[in-house]
Amino acid sequence: MYVTGNLAGNTIAMVLAGGKGERLAPLTLRRPKPGVAFGGKYKIIDFVLSNMFNSGIKKVYILTQYKAYSLMKHIRESWGKWAGLGEFFVAISPETSSESEEWFKGTADAIHHYLRFIESSDADYVAIFGGDHIYRMDISQMIHYHRMSRADITIAALEVPCAEARRFGVFSVDDDNRVTAFEEKPANPVPIPGRDTCFASMGNYIFSTRRLIEVLQEGKKLHADLDFGKHVIPMMLAKKDRVFAYNFNDNLIPGMKPEEKGYWKDVGTIDSYYEANMELIHVSPQLNLYNYKWPILTNQGNYPPAKTVFDEDGRRGMNIDSYVCAGCITSGSVVRRSIVGPLTKINSYSLVEDSILFENVNVGRNVKIRKAIIDKNITIPDGTTIGYDHGEDRRRGYTVTESGIVVVSQTE
Repeated sequence: MYVTGNLAGNTIAMVLAGGKGERLAPLTLRRPKPGVAFGGKYKIIDFVLSNMFNSGIKKVYILTQYKAYSLMKHIRESWGKWAGLGEFFVAISPETSSESEEWFKGTADAIHHYLRFIESSDADYVAIFGGDHIYRMDISQMIHYHRMSRADITIAALEVPCAEARRFGVFSVDDDNRVTAFEEKPANPVPIPGRDTCFASMGNYIFSTRRLIEVLQEGKKLHADLDFGKHVIPMMLAKKDRVFAYNFNDNLIPGMKPEEKGYWKDVGTIDSYYEANMELIHVSPQLNLYNYKWPILTNQGNYPPAKTVFDEDGRRGMNIDSYVCAGCITSGSVVRRSIVGPLTKINSYSLVEDSILFENVNVGRNVKIRKAIIDKNITIPDGTTIGYDHGEDRRRGYTVTESGIVVVSQTE
């Protein structure tokens, strides 16, 4: 059942999008993790914002922090123009706060900085979501569950094997999925009653507005680095508040295929980021970007279509098993099993395989690139070879992961 309407309209959202994403360096040296490209044309943050928009939640504050300019520009040029009367997608950052210039010290501290926006709204519910994961979700179904449970807070939860749960914050729940205990990265995770799986926190929450205001004001008196996982949830459990877990596997969206259920990626490391992108070019990827009933929205740009150029032996423009974005020209070269961002040009006699090229990359002639990530606005000189000799790659200043992914990033 798909739930929309008044519940979503009575919800205000706060999206936490200030993370440095240090494990994703060097891609995050000049931008926050939510602002990193994904799937060629998108930014990571587009996934949570699309979930909000498609769920009918259109009063959204995006809380930025680390190197926020490019992310704020993206939100202004795409999301900012899609809101209607009384609706908004707006990015705010600590430097625009009249309260303080200092950075957020914890997830709940970030929300506390902007508590005045929540207090001045007439929303019954507050959705607090992270801005750095890849997934599809009808958030209105979670709000409906929150309301039916008469919850003070509802926490989105992944159902994961107990062996994997040690990497997460894990909930113990009763038969009604009411949370009875919470533990960060437990050695022996407690399974869901009657199952061999555990509930792991996704870091996404629905709060009843009044209780959120109260608990943040109480918590800030006790913890300068107020955090939802470390402080707020334990405080609410101690006070016997109604804390519930919402099973993400129960969430259904229009047009979803059975194999898509439960798809959620952290993409917090170069390896996981690379793998999640490469999955998109499979014949039947678990994340189907061609589901037009639940589109992932972004700033499209006024770009011409992608094209291939030349049809001669040894100089034939070809894109094979690849995502190639608008404005790209594959000129007498071959692209195989790769993702090519907008406005990128790959010149004659070059070969790009198993790679991710960001926006406006210019690949020269006679270049060979294999299993690499090339950051935006980079020019690869004629005759360059990347991904074939990792020792040489490192000498050039490229980052090479243990699994052999080469990252060519912008220099300051």
